[in-house]
Amino acid sequence: MQELNTEKTVTLDSPLKRGDTVIDSITIRKPTSGALRGVRLQALMEMDVNAVMVVLPRVTAPALTATEVLELDPADLVALAVEVVTFLLPKSARQDSPAS
Repeated sequence: MQELNTEKTVTLDSPLKRGDTVIDSITIRKPTSGALRGVRLQALMEMDVNAVMVVLPRVTAPALTATEVLELDPADLVALAVEVVTFLLPKSARQDSPAS
């Protein structure tokens, strides 16, 4: 049986600037239960912006700050949220997903 990835990298449409560094891609780790604390799973599955904003700083590399998440281009926020939600699906559902 094939092992599913526990990380995904998303290339940003609108790179972020952190000091002199330009962040043009973000790696998302599969969230652990601890990374999901304080977040309603239903809200996260619906890609509720507030829920996504809580989880992203906990599962991204480089670790995004709350301010950086607020400044994300909406298309980039959706792309990152899709990857987070995909990690929450059962393995059987992810195997058929084009994002897997």
